[in-house]
Amino acid sequence: MGGRAVSDLGRIIQTDADVAEGAAWLAQKDARFAQALEQTGPLPLRLKPDGFRGLLEIIVSQQVSVASANAIRARMQAAGLTTQAAVLDAGEEGLRHAGLSRPKIRYALILATSDLDYASLHDLDDSDAMARLTAITGIGPWSAQIYVMFCMGRADVFPPGDLALQVAAQNLFDLPARPGAQELAELAQAWTPWRSVAARALFAYYHILKNREGLG
Repeated sequence: MGGRAVSDLGRIIQTDADVAEGAAWLAQKDARFAQALEQTGPLPLRLKPDGFRGLLEIIVSQQVSVASANAIRARMQAAGLTTQAAVLDAGEEGLRHAGLSRPKIRYALILATSDLDYASLHDLDDSDAMARLTAITGIGPWSAQIYVMFCMGRADVFPPGDLALQVAAQNLFDLPARPGAQELAELAQAWTPWRSVAARALFAYYHILKNREGLG
């Protein structure tokens, strides 16, 4: 790996204590986060596997419900489809049998044939790492942001295009309408250097809203 120290790249979330530190900072920064955290309780670490497996799982999660994504991931794990070699060996038929849609089969096979150096991503700042990821067909901004947040543990990344985060922010901050990606990104600037923890808080708050109001 290259020459940048972790300190040059910002905080890396590795433990529950790191998440708790960010949550405490957010609660002190904005009373509305304090109110949300009273309801959510301690936030989950939510770290995911690094490397090919983690990125493939994010592709599986694109634009489907959590339940559907979990079911497909379980089938893929049962079939051993967690490595580049296994995905290539399975081919279109094997991936289809695991439940992937036609576009996701294509994206999975493209990822499996890519020469992405996952280790070298840790030497890049957040923007450069996400640019490296989005250069691969099938990896859009949301997928790259989720990977950098939850697979690489970066503390100050936020996916403003995520519908759940938009709904949670509208409710928590009493906004007149659900914010679009640009508006939410601008709002999230105030949560630096803990935007990844703010995302965790809003995800947790969204689940409370969903249970309370029957949101889809």
